[in-house]
Amino acid sequence: MIKAMKVSSNDNVAILLEDIKKGETCDYDAENPLKANQDIPFGHKIALRDIAIGEDIVKYGHIIGYATQPISQGDWVHNHNIRSDRGRIKKERPV
Repeated sequence: MIKAMKVSSNDNVAILLEDIKKGETCDYDAENPLKANQDIPFGHKIALRDIAIGEDIVKYGHIIGYATQPISQGDWVHNHNIRSDRGRIKKERPV
């Protein structure tokens, strides 16, 4: 059963279509099972691959912010580990 949605081939996060528990498998397509590293609520993001500090977070094919700490594949991606780029010029990033 597909539990997450990846919209663009450029996305490095997927959106959960239901709550997921730590250790549970989350499929965003039939060939790419992904194990959740934390409990993650419906509608939130899960990392599809490792993301380095300062790297862009791409959702729906658009940059929505950047990582403020290392994010591992399967991690919950939310305001505790990313910062939004809205209203901010990329060169103003502190990292």
